Amino acid sequence: QVQLVESGGGLVQAGGSLRLSCAASGRTFSSYTMGWFRQAPGKEREFVAAISSGGRSTYYAASVKGRFTISRDNAKNTVYVQMNSLKPEDTAVYYCAAHRSTIVVRITEGADYWGQGTQVTVSS
Repeated sequence: QVQLVESGGGLVQAGGSLRLSCAASGRTFSSYTMGWFRQAPGKEREFVAAISSGGRSTYYAASVKGRFTISRDNAKNTVYVQMNSLKPEDTAVYYCAAHRSTIVVRITEGADYWGQGTQVTVSS
């Protein structure tokens, strides 16, 4: 069992930056592929970024590639996403996710565990 708690959301102007954190419980964090998803009002939840268990491989949605960077610190059981050059269309609730598969892209199909989400609002 893995419990995920996100933090770092807030209100930012377009062009600004935010860093989201996701703290995980459990001693098996380092074995999970981790990812971030988001859900905007009236839209389905969509994949944002993923990172392999060891942190060597990453994968991004086309809409955020070059602006967002996912990273993890297995010693702290924490995964991050640094979000730069934010746009109003990035406004959403952002969710942290964990997947047992070692194949990073598998997390884009869904996750085994989800956090509660943190709101990110980008004003124009």
